[in-house]
Amino acid sequence: MSESGDVAVQTRPDHVAVVEIRRPPHNYFDVNLIEELADTYDKLAAGSEVRAIVLAAQGRHFCAGADFAGTSTAAAVSAEEGAPALYRAALRLFTAPIPVVAAVQGSAIGGGVGLALSADFRVASPETRFVANFSRLGLHQGFGLSVTLPAVVGRQKALDLLYTGRRVGGQEAFEIGLADRLAPAEGLRDAALAFAAEIAAAAPLAVRSIRQTMWADLVPAIQAATEREASEQAILRATTDFAEGVRATAERRDPRFTGR
Repeated sequence: MSESGDVAVQTRPDHVAVVEIRRPPHNYFDVNLIEELADTYDKLAAGSEVRAIVLAAQGRHFCAGADFAGTSTAAAVSAEEGAPALYRAALRLFTAPIPVVAAVQGSAIGGGVGLALSADFRVASPETRFVANFSRLGLHQGFGLSVTLPAVVGRQKALDLLYTGRRVGGQEAFEIGLADRLAPAEGLRDAALAFAAEIAAAAPLAVRSIRQTMWADLVPAIQAATEREASEQAILRATTDFAEGVRATAERRDPRFTGR
């Protein structure tokens, strides 16, 4: 087990590496954390021992995205430079050559859904919740969700989830393809490890080649989308609706939007 900053890495004999985010309980991200994850992926890819990665998180929840309310130790993601820098770092996750299986326990919220969708696969439990809640914050979606979400669940379902910002439970996530496998909460990480081990048992050079081909068209689209996402977010963060959305979320109440 090696640990640097907020990311721990465990390399297993079956050629699977567990990359664990350690910012419990909500595992909010910032630019530094996403860069650290990308650096970790690059280091693992530089060797020949690791053939698949399980992206996991310590604590109750997978990832609650960016901490707009400023209640954690995560650095603020500013509208000016923070979001573009964050999404440049995020793009490196999509271009990593090693397949990634995300073990999504608890909740993946906002950009946390985007992080889960940077992986090739997601393993969830019936208790898992995916919440692309940007519209409930008065904000545009980010982290490449404009491309990755419809690619996984289809355009119409993506519009449903983005417009409403509603919660999607693990069973529904599995039914619509947002989760690839469903496992009991207590066995979720083991199920992700078993899935990753299946991938690692295949010819590693072939798997890397297949991944590069399968992501080749998506990566440029994600890059273009994140540039627009960051621009739209900067505009919307100056609105009273965004301030109300963040305040309502912190106060655990329904937002009262005015369209200003």
